[in-house]
Amino acid sequence: MSAHLDKLMMQVALIDSVTKPLKGIQNTVTETADVGRSGWEKMAGGTAGVIAAGFAVQQALMPAIEMDRVLGEVKSLGVVDEDLQQLQKTALAFSVEYGKSAQEVVGAAYDIKSAFGDITGPELSDITKSSAVLAAATKADTATITDYMGTMYGVFKNQANDMGVGIWSKNVAGMTAQSVEMFKTTGKGMSDAFTSVGANATAAGIKMNEQMAILGTLQSTMSGSAAGTKYKSFLAGVGGAQDKLNMKFIDSQGAMLPMVDILNKLKGQFGDTLDVAESDALKKAFGSDEAVSMIKLLMADTHGLASSINSLGNVKGMSKAEDMAGAMTDQWQRLEAAWFAIRAGAFGLILPSINAIAGSMADGFNVLLGWTQEFPVLTQYLGYFALTIVAGAGLIAAWNMVVGLASLMSAGWSSATLLLTTVMKGFNLVMRMARFAALGFAMAAAVAQVPLLPLILGIGAVVAAVGAVIYFWDDLKAAWSDFSFIESLCSMVDWLIEKINLIPGINIGGENSGMPQMDTPELNTATPTHYASKAVVPAYSYGYQAPVIPIAPTVNIESSKEMSAPISAYIGGSAEGKANVSQQLKQMSAGSIDNSRTQHVGDVYITQEQPFTPEDLSAWNEMSTP
Repeated sequence: MSAHLDKLMMQVALIDSVTKPLKGIQNTVTETADVGRSGWEKMAGGTAGVIAAGFAVQQALMPAIEMDRVLGEVKSLGVVDEDLQQLQKTALAFSVEYGKSAQEVVGAAYDIKSAFGDITGPELSDITKSSAVLAAATKADTATITDYMGTMYGVFKNQANDMGVGIWSKNVAGMTAQSVEMFKTTGKGMSDAFTSVGANATAAGIKMNEQMAILGTLQSTMSGSAAGTKYKSFLAGVGGAQDKLNMKFIDSQGAMLPMVDILNKLKGQFGDTLDVAESDALKKAFGSDEAVSMIKLLMADTHGLASSINSLGNVKGMSKAEDMAGAMTDQWQRLEAAWFAIRAGAFGLILPSINAIAGSMADGFNVLLGWTQEFPVLTQYLGYFALTIVAGAGLIAAWNMVVGLASLMSAGWSSATLLLTTVMKGFNLVMRMARFAALGFAMAAAVAQVPLLPLILGIGAVVAAVGAVIYFWDDLKAAWSDFSFIESLCSMVDWLIEKINLIPGINIGGENSGMPQMDTPELNTATPTHYASKAVVPAYSYGYQAPVIPIAPTVNIESSKEMSAPISAYIGGSAEGKANVSQQLKQMSAGSIDNSRTQHVGDVYITQEQPFTPEDLSAWNEMSTP
């Protein structure tokens, strides 16, 4: 007992001496991975928090920052802070009312200030708002309308200065919006038309409403730039045309007559329409096809042109533009613009302080930049130190990645192994079932002493024989009519057995058939006496231990001596012995036995030296069947 205990303790000591270092290594690996993972999680969490906080601050301050940027651009043109504050209020109010971008409005003020020159703060705000409202009314962008306002101011500068640029800008916005409604044009189209015409019409003394009506009418069939080009050609040739046509197209002060009056004079000489010769005469007079094309188009409806000129002349202010812009306002855009205006206004008040802090930080970085240039060696070592920290963090991250990859591989391998094991078990089960099926089929064939192929052929022959019987049924029926039915049936059975025995491997009734021909014993059921016999069968040559086969026929016997002879003869396997067994059974069944002297025979054990063949096993099975 002590020796076994010492041996067990030695084994435990050996196991401990091996597992303790491995366990320590495992703990070290796990702790390293945990520390690295925890460090990365903390660092990632802290970094994410800092970034989120910075992003939140930036988003909160961004409207004020954007407004401060565009206001700084306008400030660079000499606009004072008071005018900038008024411009900012105007832009924010406009954005909330129409749902447009406030910073775009302030940005447009830069171009307006550059185009209009020396204007006051209120005038700058008025022109900027007029341009923004006209852009919204005509579906044009603010930059396009700002350029348009600058072009119109260059063309009608004297009129604008006499009227006041603020009021004049509102009239331009209203008149342009009315033109867009009356004619097939847009804000950009009107801008292109006036850009092409330039100041030629204004120099000829033509008012803005007439110019706008003519250009708008021409744009019903052509683009804005083409309309401006044709109008410009007409203006260039009108002075020489009056001499060639012997007509007067200017008044006593040298200003050109209204367009409707000129067209009426031409219609009086050439009629309402122009043929080819008349068109050539006008081309020679005005000097271009563009001028003739414009005259033909406007002569077709002089009454409509006159009505348009009067309508545009009656426009005062930009109420029409405001109505059109308001009709196209998106309320959700207004809500977004209002939120922007609130943040821009609220954080705009504290932005100067924040800008001071940001400036101080930038100055500090500038000092650090100077130190890096003044102390290059120290800067170099600091750079190495920073890279070392980053590299260490990278190594820990790589270690975590390796550990995680190993875990995933282990889990994947376990899953794959489990799946493969399951598949193999299923395959093994299928193979076992197939083996049992094949073994059973082979045993059945062996018991019947019929090879597999002959068995299949035999089954086919039986099927063919049955088919032949069905096919020749009428002839068979006629043949049977001449014989008695018990005789005919026996002959048919003998004939069928004879034909089946022709199949190789089948010998019904022969020595090796395993199917002894015997008469079925008539059982005496009056006072049956049951007995059980057991046979000990020796092992087969291939090592199979044959089971003990019980033989329990329900028959009346007189003594065990009468049973031993036929059984011994039958075990020999000869045909004569098998016939004797059948005859003895019949005699025992039919014999007159005194029931009063009926004896109960005990267990009978039969042994033999020769191996037990499949034919003998089949015979024993036939005898043991009740």
